[in-house]
Amino acid sequence: MNLSRFPRRTLAAGLLLAAAGHAPASGNHAGGHGPDAGIGEPGEPARVSRTVEVTMNDAMRFVPERIRVRRGETVRFAVRNAGQLKHEFVLGTERELKAHYEQMKRFPGMEHEEPNMVSLPAGGQGEVVWRFTRAGTVHFACLQVGHYEAGMKGRVQVAGQPPVSTNLRKSQ
Repeated sequence: MNLSRFPRRTLAAGLLLAAAGHAPASGNHAGGHGPDAGIGEPGEPARVSRTVEVTMNDAMRFVPERIRVRRGETVRFAVRNAGQLKHEFVLGTERELKAHYEQMKRFPGMEHEEPNMVSLPAGGQGEVVWRFTRAGTVHFACLQVGHYEAGMKGRVQVAGQPPVSTNLRKSQ
């Protein structure tokens, strides 16, 4: 096979994917797109301090679009798809989400199996349990093709002070 006809970037990306055990046309990218440690880490359900209900809809919006948490807090995001289309809730940096979205546009049938995300069919419910370890902004988005571009994204503002009590259970 003559590899000189492929652009260097395409060839390099394909070789990296193949070396990592990921076929570019595969329908699943589990294990290959874990979140940046700067956004936190998967949380332990026993340490959840509160539950935040998040609704996704076909107007390409999350309700709420803005969420406030404290550094060190473990939050259960109870996510519900109120629409007729498949939607997903993915936590990440803005850069990660944009890069992942570009990959989704190339391979729209991909499925997700990472602790920072949940994909839901119409009417589906799921959850993400996440511990926020650093102050700053963590983004979330739906990376289904067309949804991110339509504005289906939001932010979690992480305050610098850790929570007073990790045993408090309440809903936002």
